[in-house]
Amino acid sequence: MAPLLPPEPAKPKGGRPRRSDRVALTGILFVLRSGTPWELLPREMVCGSGMTCWRRLRDWQKAGVWNHLQQTLLGRLGRRNGIDFSSASIGCKKGGPALGPIPTDRGKLGTKRHVLTDAKGVPLALKLTGANVHDSRMLEAVVDAVPPIRQCWGRPRKRPSGLHADKTYDHRRCRQALTRRRIQHRIARRGSESSQRLGRRRWVVERTLAWFARFRRLAIRYERRSDIHLAFSMLAAALVVRRFIERWFC
Repeated sequence: MAPLLPPEPAKPKGGRPRRSDRVALTGILFVLRSGTPWELLPREMVCGSGMTCWRRLRDWQKAGVWNHLQQTLLGRLGRRNGIDFSSASIGCKKGGPALGPIPTDRGKLGTKRHVLTDAKGVPLALKLTGANVHDSRMLEAVVDAVPPIRQCWGRPRKRPSGLHADKTYDHRRCRQALTRRRIQHRIARRGSESSQRLGRRRWVVERTLAWFARFRRLAIRYERRSDIHLAFSMLAAALVVRRFIERWFC
């Protein structure tokens, strides 16, 4: 992450020295994995105050560090031919208070996480919306959110050859949007197809969503600010990609 971080601000005269970025990142990762409130960070971690880590998370999100980190890791995986663009899957998960009412849960507020993965479950793109936003409305935004990923040969690639989705995306506008992008679609049809056959390929995105749920800070949304919750989500996606790199190439 060091090359992606913004330069340190000018140090004022006097006062306490600035906490290092490594120390602040340690506190951020601890909160993401454990769900601990910022003010209850263990003192033995020497992370400084929780507010220091929170500010660093906010500033790095504003500077686009998490997006660049995700793109860098995807590029490293792509150069080793670790991303399967032959087939992709899209799915979503509801959870946490804020942003929009959940239509199926007595109008409680909730956030919906839209994720696009490759055929192996590597998260390629992520978007957050309110729980009242229909999944099919975010199809084009999620597909277009895939960054250009360097490959072992040829140009950087950002679109899969095919896309698998469940019956939620069974709309003409979704099929037309994928056709315009030259993406072969395999979308289950409502009322005529069973979801079991599609599940043979689409289970990878459900597994990836389950990996996101392992981060306790994402299981329930505690942040009032959407940019902080998005920063945690992007960091979690980068950690998932890092696991693929460690598993296959380390």
